[in-house]
Amino acid sequence: MRAQQVHVTIDRSSPVPLYHQLAEQLSASITNGMLQPGDPFENEVAVAERLQLSRPTVRRAIQELVDQGLLVRRRGLGSTVANKKVHRNLKLSSLYDDLESDSRHPRTTVLDFLHETDERAASGLDLPPDTQLLHVTRLRLADDLPLALMHNWLPPAHDDLTREELEDGGLYAALRDRGIKPVVARQSIAARMPTAAERRHLELVGSQPVLTMTRMAFDAAGNAVEFGDHCYRAADYTIDLMVDER
Repeated sequence: MRAQQVHVTIDRSSPVPLYHQLAEQLSASITNGMLQPGDPFENEVAVAERLQLSRPTVRRAIQELVDQGLLVRRRGLGSTVANKKVHRNLKLSSLYDDLESDSRHPRTTVLDFLHETDERAASGLDLPPDTQLLHVTRLRLADDLPLALMHNWLPPAHDDLTREELEDGGLYAALRDRGIKPVVARQSIAARMPTAAERRHLELVGSQPVLTMTRMAFDAAGNAVEFGDHCYRAADYTIDLMVDER
């Protein structure tokens, strides 16, 4: 596929550095949808010749886009527009809600919906190990692209959820409809190589890793709400942290 040329206007009389002018306009072409994920990006030699800029100026502008996660460079293949990432603040929220607020059109496929015992999940929910829990496995897609494989276990008090509810919306929305609101959680985040099932469902290739998150959530009274064990396509998912030094 031939790289699409982006119209760029360079003002050489402006105090704004040339590389920054170029980077801003190239960035806008990606964020406004003119260039789509996977599209090939014009190489620096062609951009430099077309705009009559030096190669170091163009190289610096393109590197800014790489640093922002908007472009991906592959040796021998040139640069392509990166996949849209889900930027998720580290707060107690639903991935479904986060995708909707980011206009990403979430969709859910329920893969498993069963009652079982699970010592790890029961321990996370402060319940006896032989407690019957509702175990739901869901594949979450964003814009029809697989993003997350999610396992959730719910205590007996909340096991009246239906498969249809979870395919039509998010887990936390279904809980809110029942007057249940998670307010505090303990989360652990890590990265690892995917299992065979995760690789298949998330359509991963080669040595692509997954980002994992386990969560134990409780309501204001300290009652267990859910235990989650999720994995995400690491290339398409970012967790943002606010660090406050006081």
